[in-house]
Amino acid sequence: MEQEKYIGMDVHQATICVAVLDGRGKLIMECILETKAATILEFLRGLHGSLSVTFEEGTSAAWLYDLLKPHVSHLVVCDPRKNALLQDGSKSDRIDARKLAELLRGN
Repeated sequence: MEQEKYIGMDVHQATICVAVLDGRGKLIMECILETKAATILEFLRGLHGSLSVTFEEGTSAAWLYDLLKPHVSHLVVCDPRKNALLQDGSKSDRIDARKLAELLRGN
């Protein structure tokens, strides 16, 4: 059976902070990637199973959407103004990436 992975990406010009949750909501990986197509695609190729990805709308959103769409099962670009969960509590790129993955999973 194919394992679902939920991936939250906190995207910046030079780097992307990534959090990957499994189907039970357990954090299985955190990393920082360069915001480069080859680096992102290499990262995705290293993951197995059905991949669901989310990131917030921003200056890189269109480029990243076009890059990711053919390589993932489900892709959501969200409006940062509507993500109240991201504004609650502690704030860091790592925490934001994890909260995005949790929202995508439905927590």
